[in-house]
Amino acid sequence: MTAHILPRHNAMRRRRNRLMLPLTFLGLLVVGAGIFVAFVLWPTWPGAAISLEAPALPTTVAGVLFDVPPAAIRNAVQRHAGSNDRIDLAFMWPSLLPPPSDARTSNARTFNAKTSSAKISEQSRLAGGSGTAPATGARFFVTIAPLGPVLPPLERLRGIYPRYVEAEAMAGADGLAILPFRKGSPYAGEDLVYLSGTPEQFFARCTRDVEQVPGTCINERVIDAAEMTFRFPRAWLEDWRNVSAGFDRLMVQMHPQNNR
Repeated sequence: MTAHILPRHNAMRRRRNRLMLPLTFLGLLVVGAGIFVAFVLWPTWPGAAISLEAPALPTTVAGVLFDVPPAAIRNAVQRHAGSNDRIDLAFMWPSLLPPPSDARTSNARTFNAKTSSAKISEQSRLAGGSGTAPATGARFFVTIAPLGPVLPPLERLRGIYPRYVEAEAMAGADGLAILPFRKGSPYAGEDLVYLSGTPEQFFARCTRDVEQVPGTCINERVIDAAEMTFRFPRAWLEDWRNVSAGFDRLMVQMHPQNNR
């Protein structure tokens, strides 16, 4: 009796062992995948809060290194060293310093083009920006994000924007030309503002003043695979040379490796 039972028992155990092998292998795959995901997401895990007074953080966007002051970062989840998908920032004019912490707005939501336009309009109104040079203490906003599949700004200026503008430009402040985009185009309601004769030196896309809402402008610059977008009140075009030079200085502060 025992002689018959033992071989049968051993055979059943061998079958169980064979069945366990795929399950064990699957379990190891799941554990390995979990370790890989944890490693990839580790830089984004909540950690110790970084002081707003801390030195500039070394941060990369699209593989490009920037030195970013923590107090300028509007979204708390972006306030860490290492890689970021994008960074949303605020600075004061003309100091190019972050806003004081006691006046900083909530960082609870991601800063995007819509909220930036609303905030710029508010700051333009509070700073008295209505066709004059930027007021001291007024704010502008910067977004650093991957350029991705979007054409660089200069290529858009040369090959895309001319397809949608009106035939004639109007004269603007201090050598600028203002070329409205056609109705029904992707940029309807905006103007292309550029330095007449040498548009590569300075150009921006600007919304127009609508009733009580001041127009805003975006000026885009590329550093390797990253794009810096500067958002500022349209009224600042009256002093565009100083504004553009200030943006240049800020780029050098945040990306000292950039020699352009």
